[in-house]
Amino acid sequence: MTLLPVPRTLELTDRLVEMRPARRRIDSSLHPQGYEVRITSDDVELVGADEAGLFYGEATLAQLARLHDGRLPVGFVRDHPDLAVRGVMLDISRDKVPTMDSLQAVIDRLASLKVNQVQLYSEHTFAYQGHPEVHAVASPLDAAEIRQLDAFCRARHVELVPNQNCLGHMNRWLAHDRYRSLAIAPDGFVDPYGIARPPMTIEPGNPASLGLVRELLGELLPLFSSHRVHVGLDEAWELPATRMDDFLAWVTTLRALPELDGREMLMWGDMIAGRADQVARLPAGVTVCEWGYDDWHPFDDRCAVLAEAGVPFWVAPGTSSWLSILGRFTNARATCARAAAAALAHGGTGDLNTDWGDNGHLQQWVVSEPGLAYGAAVSWCHATNEDIDMDAALSMHVFEDPSGKLADAVLRLGDAHRLVTPQFPNMSTLVMNLYYPQFPVGRGLTAGLTTGELDAVDACLEDARAAVNGARSTRPDGAWLVDEVIYGIDLVSLLTRDSKARLRGDGTLASVSGDERAALGASLDELMERARALWLRRNRPGGLDDSLGWLRNVRAAYSSGRPDPTWGGLSVREA
Repeated sequence: MTLLPVPRTLELTDRLVEMRPARRRIDSSLHPQGYEVRITSDDVELVGADEAGLFYGEATLAQLARLHDGRLPVGFVRDHPDLAVRGVMLDISRDKVPTMDSLQAVIDRLASLKVNQVQLYSEHTFAYQGHPEVHAVASPLDAAEIRQLDAFCRARHVELVPNQNCLGHMNRWLAHDRYRSLAIAPDGFVDPYGIARPPMTIEPGNPASLGLVRELLGELLPLFSSHRVHVGLDEAWELPATRMDDFLAWVTTLRALPELDGREMLMWGDMIAGRADQVARLPAGVTVCEWGYDDWHPFDDRCAVLAEAGVPFWVAPGTSSWLSILGRFTNARATCARAAAAALAHGGTGDLNTDWGDNGHLQQWVVSEPGLAYGAAVSWCHATNEDIDMDAALSMHVFEDPSGKLADAVLRLGDAHRLVTPQFPNMSTLVMNLYYPQFPVGRGLTAGLTTGELDAVDACLEDARAAVNGARSTRPDGAWLVDEVIYGIDLVSLLTRDSKARLRGDGTLASVSGDERAALGASLDELMERARALWLRRNRPGGLDDSLGWLRNVRAAYSSGRPDPTWGGLSVREA
């Protein structure tokens, strides 16, 4: 029997009794957000440390009833969280902005897993009144929707935290002439990974930059009941190391803004990561979110530096869904577990699991759910959930699929990328020719990739297809989940066909015959139509055209045999 999360104390018998409303009371001597459940032959008693504890106790009772066909096992459960804050950040800026129905369904499910904070990562997808050109085609959230979501969250003991990047990742603003003068590098730059970028970071020394940020925060923050705000500040790549004084001065300036009075200011930790001298200069009232998305990320070392400096901090792992199409679940699992362990070891108070949409947000929602569920489990209680049976947990409490086949398929697919030799941080090798078709296959970045390995991937894909076709999810969107899995299988199958064709030549698309490229293009045409339909089921239309641009680029490459050599900011000369 698997609960999600697994409670720290679980003493249940095989004797079942009928489900009945619990007698509820509060005992403030229990651990905050904790609860106790006692089930006897004629009574169900639920004691919570507070209202949140009662809510989480009811969530556990609901899971027990789901596992036992509406009945409850006689016994006792005692539980409380390791970390006070167990959050999820959803990227709504690259490029998917979910519908209100989608957001509410996600929040409901996260709350049932005892997640108590949600952030919607925003660069340009709130409808700021004085800046219509920035969000004109983004289908943004507006003020009324934020207030509605805030109330929806509060009713489920979830804190909806405002989020607005306030330094880097401002490219959607700086693309417009009205704001271009605020850029540090108005003509663009090359980032530390060698990618050519448009201007992304506003100049902290320009008073107009501060004026814009104050205007945005002044309009956004009053819509939320939360006393926190996440101001971003990550990846301000245009600021050289010689300008770290300017960066820290900007942090101090933001912290002192009257718009932030009475609020905890959250910021990303990458710009000062591991630098004890710079960490020590952070002002009071700032909480650092230490992010890392690969299983080797040094959470322990970075958190130790923050703890030594007395700076409040959270950890921020990720679902590993982005730049993957099928996910990278083993990586997500290890990253979430390491992050939660580091927070516990060094006195962190929060865990903010992230789900990003880099390069068009091409992955389907179903791919994100395993990482979100596992992250919720280990942030609640690391000791009892690190080794949780995710097949069983996902099947019963996330996918609501008694057959177990949907979870089986999704988890198989989430490790398909591990079947090939070349591996990359933060990305699946299997989709390199989707995002960067200009790179040759089998040499350079994908050196070591073989047809035999791709055959093993194809076999994995077909095993997953057979499994998911037998799934019986009872979720309202259960049929959508199956469609999303099959779409991911079909898209990656196309990419393995592409790679195999290139390996028969010299690795480039130019070495693939016109007939074969035409067949690949015809398959991609059909996949693009399905991608559009799947997008509109859960998301607003804004951003869809940008997202499909990544697929259209591949389609053009199939037609010509000559991919754009600088697509995505990465240059390569095909030989």
